[in-house]
Amino acid sequence: MNLKQLEYFVAIAEEHQITAAARRLHISQPPLSYELAQLERELGTTLVRRGPRSATLTDAGKLLYERATRILALTQATKRDVEGVGKGMTGVLTLGVDASCAGSVPGTRLAELAAAPNVSVELREGDTPQVLEMLEGGVVDIGVVRTPFASAGLRCRYAKTERMLAIMPPALEVGSEMEVTCAQLSSVPVVLARRLEEQVRAAFDEAKAELAVSCMVDDERTACTWARGDMGVALVPETLLPVTDTGDCFIKVIAEKGLSTRQAVVWKADRYMSPLAQRCLALLGDLG
Repeated sequence: MNLKQLEYFVAIAEEHQITAAARRLHISQPPLSYELAQLERELGTTLVRRGPRSATLTDAGKLLYERATRILALTQATKRDVEGVGKGMTGVLTLGVDASCAGSVPGTRLAELAAAPNVSVELREGDTPQVLEMLEGGVVDIGVVRTPFASAGLRCRYAKTERMLAIMPPALEVGSEMEVTCAQLSSVPVVLARRLEEQVRAAFDEAKAELAVSCMVDDERTACTWARGDMGVALVPETLLPVTDTGDCFIKVIAEKGLSTRQAVVWKADRYMSPLAQRCLALLGDLG
């Protein structure tokens, strides 16, 4: 099994058709089919079910696709790291950013990198668990994530604590002019990011309030969209506001000690950091 075979296999998996995969790879179909057959022969299992107009992955194929994408991404990251040694401020910086941190990154912090010759930034977005997975796999150099998260094996630089906000459609407004409590939100439909569920439930339990989740989402920006659509009150971090349209919703601070969050710049404690990555860390500071 070699990198060329993995690249070919990933193309088939993503195009769902051998002909389309061959076109994407700029090769003819026979050598692609040959390499797939060789790969299956070596692994002793069928990876792709071939149909007249489609190619679907078997369970073994799905596992290989997951591993192959990581291997290929790590190969590219390793190539960049090795090429960048001794070159100083040149090359490609890969940055993973939680979408809820978009209000802080890049800001004006990374403008120096954009202006530097022979430097480019490759951005990968996802929620905090996805960014940490990319960091663990070597796909990104630096992550910008949001608490809570497991920090074992990481070096972390935390921003100041920020408040959680309630984004309220006019029809669902409760609380005072500027604040709202969990008790006041009791039984009000709430739109919540999945990864915050445990923290929010704990705060509601502490306040002896009932949490009524109308919609669970992966991205806090989506929560605001649903709030604008009168689907519920969105609970989101304060720094999300500059990059989010809240429409005519009311914006109130959630007055509960247990409901706060912090952004963090994170990187692997045991990984080599290129001069470019080190400069990026210096520019990001503590996001304050």
